Parts: sequence; C-alpha cells; structure tokens
Amino acid sequence: MALTAQEIEALMPDCTELLSDEPEMESSLHYTQLLILVTCLEWLWRDQEDFFIGANLSIYYSRQQLKNRDFRGPDFFLVKNTEKRPRASWVIWEEDGKYPNLIIELLSDSTAKVDRGLKKELYQTRFRTPEYFWFSPNTLELVGWRLVGNKYESISPSENGWYWSQELGLYLGVLENRLRYFTVEGRLILTPEEANLEEIRKAEIERQKAEIERQKAESEKRRAEIERQKAESEKRRAESERQKAESERQKAESERQKAEAEQQKAEIEQQKAEIERQKAEIERQKAEAEQQKAEAEKRRADEAELKVAILTQRLQELGIETDDL
Repeated sequence: MALTAQEIEALMPDCTELLSDEPEMESSLHYTQLLILVTCLEWLWRDQEDFFIGANLSIYYSRQQLKNRDFRGPDFFLVKNTEKRPRASWVIWEEDGKYPNLIIELLSDSTAKVDRGLKKELYQTRFRTPEYFWFSPNTLELVGWRLVGNKYESISPSENGWYWSQELGLYLGVLENRLRYFTVEGRLILTPEEANLEEIRKAEIERQKAEIERQKAESEKRRAEIERQKAESEKRRAESERQKAESERQKAESERQKAEAEQQKAEIEQQKAEIERQKAEIERQKAEAEQQKAEAEKRRADEAELKVAILTQRLQELGIETDDL
C-alpha cells in the first residue's frame, strides 16, 4: 500500500531532541577561547532573534551519519536566518536543510590533522559552508577559507593579520593570544564582562569629567567670587580715594576759606586801621583847626590889645585919660 508524504513524515521519529555527542574540550585554553567566541557574538547580536550559535555541538546531517556516529561537530558554528532558541544538537533535516554559514575549529594536537583535511573537505563539499576558519590557541595559527564556486579559497589577511568574514560582517584576528572579533573600523568586540567593565570605565570617566567640570565650575565660582571681591575692594579703594580726595578738597576749601577769612580779617583790620588813621587825621586836623582858631583868636586879641594900647597912647597924647572914658 502506498503512503503519502504526510503519512511517511508521521511515521518518522522526532529528531529535534537528539542529544549532542561531543567530547570535552581539549583544555581550559580551548574552553576559554570558545567561550569568548560565543559570548562576544551573542552580546553583539543580543537584539537579534534570527541566528543560532553552536558551541561544541553535534551536527547531524544524514541518518547514516547518525547511525554510524562517524563525525564530530564543529567547535563553533553559526547559522543565520533561523530561530534563536536552545537546541540539544543541530539536526539538518529538522532545520529546513540549513547548514552552518560559518564554522571555526580550534586546533589541538589530536584534531589538527582532521580539522585541516577531512573536515575542511566535508564543510566544502557536503555542508557548502560559505566560510571556514581554524585557530590554534597554542600556536596562534589562524587561517581562513571562503567558498568560491565549489571550492574553498584562502582568505587573504589584512596588513595587521586579520581576516574579514563576510558572514559575520566582522574581522577575525588575534589579540593578546585570543581569537577576537573586530569591526570594520577596527574596534574590538567586547565580552559582556568587558562591556560591563567598559561601561564602568566610561561611567568613571564621565564621573571624573563631571567632577572636573564641577571643580572647574567651583573654581570659576571661586574665581568669580575673588574677582567680585577684588572689584568690591577696588570699588571700596576707589571710594576711599574719592573720599580722601573729597576730604583733601574740603580741607583745601577750608584752608582757602580760612585764608580768605584771614585775608578778610586783615582787610577789616586794615580798614579799621585806616579808619583810625582817618579818625586820627580828623582829630589832628580838628586839633590843628582848634590851634589855628586859638592862634587866630590870640592874634585878634593881640591886635585888639595893640589897638587899645595905641588908642590909649593917642588919647594920652591928646590929654585924655582913659579912666574918664
């Protein structure tokens, strides 16, 4: 009896809960490196919901491979344009046939040969993964490949040894012995912890800037207050100088008035002296007039007496006694 596609699908087991079957990472160095790759990208894309990052997670791409268990999953892979949700593994046929857009293998002594050979061939031919990188946390070897047509071609590094990833829209490069992401402008993509520290640092810088601005404002305030006090002092000094000048002017005016009063007093005394002189002159003239009058009276008396004597003599000469007169 023939079955429809829907009936066949109903009979197939649900593989969405297939568990990953990957060994532990080679070392704490590999684990730390993987953690950096995952957390940095998830932090950078924290507002997006259309990607999935697999970390040391199995990829099941065929039922035969699932049966044989002959493939270990990538250390790190990225699938774009898919639902962002937790997964126990990546099952190709349960994910609309989507393969990773980018894979990164962390080389170790036990996996380097397979990562450079078998896996590179698989990612190129079967997965058709657009970009593949491998990095050794021990030797810091970093190599990038980009699918051109049906084959991987090596990605040329930039002058500073970074590799541009079209899938990420970021550079991959080594910094302080770690594989890190960088923007096209060369800015390091931070881990959440680094971003938090950076925010703390920026907040501290802003706090320091605010403190500097506060101190600057306080300094300006003190300077303005000093200037105000200086201006006030200058104003008081100018007022003091004005008052001193006014005092000097008043003193000079007082001296002038005093001198004028002395002059007036001297003029009055002079006028008094002149009056006394004139009075004395009048008295002298009066005395002189009295004397002249007395002298005139005396002369008149002398003349009268002389006339009487002459008359008496003539009368006597005439024989006339004056007693008879």
